[in-house]
Amino acid sequence: MIQKTNKKTISFYLLLVIIALVMLFPVLWLLSTSLKSPQENIFQFPPQWLPTEPTFENFRTVWQSQPFGRYLLNSTVIAVFTVIFNLLFCSLAAYPLARLNFKGKDFIFASIVATIMIPFQIVMVPLYVLTVQLGLKNTYFGVMFPYLAGAFGIFLLRQAFSGVPKELEEAARMDGCSELGIWWFVMVPAVRPALVTLAIFTFIGSWGDFLWPLIVLDRPEFYTLPLGVARLAGTFSLDWRLIAAGSIISIAPVLLLFAFVQRYVISSNIGSGIKQ
Repeated sequence: MIQKTNKKTISFYLLLVIIALVMLFPVLWLLSTSLKSPQENIFQFPPQWLPTEPTFENFRTVWQSQPFGRYLLNSTVIAVFTVIFNLLFCSLAAYPLARLNFKGKDFIFASIVATIMIPFQIVMVPLYVLTVQLGLKNTYFGVMFPYLAGAFGIFLLRQAFSGVPKELEEAARMDGCSELGIWWFVMVPAVRPALVTLAIFTFIGSWGDFLWPLIVLDRPEFYTLPLGVARLAGTFSLDWRLIAAGSIISIAPVLLLFAFVQRYVISSNIGSGIKQ
C-alpha cells in the first residue's frame, strides 16, 4: 500500500515537473538567446541551450540605446497605482454586494459579472474618446483608467467577503464600528489572501498590457516596457538577441514579484478569533 502511494506521488510530481518545463520553455529560450554572442546561431535545431560564449553585451546595448530606465519607471508607477486603485475600488464595491441587504443587489451583481463576457475591443473606442475628452491622453492616469476597477476583482472579493463569519462583523458592530470601519478593520484583513491574489493578477495585467498604452500614448517619455520592447524590435531590425535581452528586462520584475508574494497567497484562518 505504501509503495503504491509512493508511486502515485512520484508520478504526480513528475507530471508537475513536465508541465513546469513546458511553461518555462519560452522564458528559458529568451534567457539563452539574450546571452548568446552574434557568432552563435540562435535558430539551430536542436537548440543549443547553453551559450558557448555567454555575454551581457546584449543587455548593455539595449540599456544604452533605449531609455529602458524610463520605461521601467513608467511601468512601475502605472502598475503599482493600478493595483492600489483596483484593490480599493473593487473591495469597496464588493463589500456591500456581499454583506449588505438592499433592493436590486443580485441584479447589480449579475450585471457586473456579465460585463466579463464583453471583449475589451468593443469598449476600446468609447474608452479612448472618453479618455481624450477628460484630457488623460499621454498621462499615467490615462493608461490606468480602464483598470481602476474590474468585474473579475469585484466577483473575487465578493466571494471572499461572503465567506467571512458573521460573528466577526456582529462583534465589530456591537463595539460601535461603522460600516466603513467594519470594511477596513475587519473585512479587509480577513480576505488578505484574496487581495494578494487580485493584486498579482492586476499587476501582471497592467505590466504586460500593450494594446491600450499603444492607443493612448504617442510620446516616448511615457512609454511602458512592452512599448519599449516593440520600439526596440523596430530599431534593431529584428535582432533577436537584443529583443530577447529587452524582453528579459521586461519580465524580470514580474518574476521577482511573484517569487516574493506567492507565500502570502494561502488560506487564512479567518475564523480563529471565534469561540467554538
